[in-house]
Amino acid sequence: MPGCHDAGITVGKRMTSPENSLRLVKLGHTIIWAIFAGSILAIPVLGWLGHDRQAGALIVLIFVEVLVLMANGGHCPLTGVAARYTTDRRDNFDVYLPEWLARYNKLIFGSIFIFGVAVTFARWTAS
Repeated sequence: MPGCHDAGITVGKRMTSPENSLRLVKLGHTIIWAIFAGSILAIPVLGWLGHDRQAGALIVLIFVEVLVLMANGGHCPLTGVAARYTTDRRDNFDVYLPEWLARYNKLIFGSIFIFGVAVTFARWTAS
C-alpha cells in the first residue's frame, strides 16, 4: 500500500497484508473503545444507584485512560499503529465507528464522564 511504513503484522510464521493488519488494529481499537465507552456510560447509572465502589473503580479506570491519551498527545496509541498501514487520515481510519462519532468521541464521552463523576460525587456526599 503506498505510503505505508510497515509490510504487516507477523502472525505465526507468516506476514499479514497491510490491509489485514489495519483490520486487526481497527478491531482491537474498537473493542477497547467499546469497553471504555460502556464504562463511561455506566458511571452515572452506578453513581445514581449508590454503587459507589463500582462507579469509583470505573472512574479510576477512565482517569488512567485519560493519562494514557495525554501522554500520547491526545491520541490513542493504537492510532499510531493503524497509521503505519494506511495513508487514510479520516477521523475513523483507525476504528470501526461512524466518522461523526469518531470525530466527536472525546467531546461526547468526556461530557458524559464529567456528568457521571458529578452524579457519583453528589450521591456520595448526600449519603
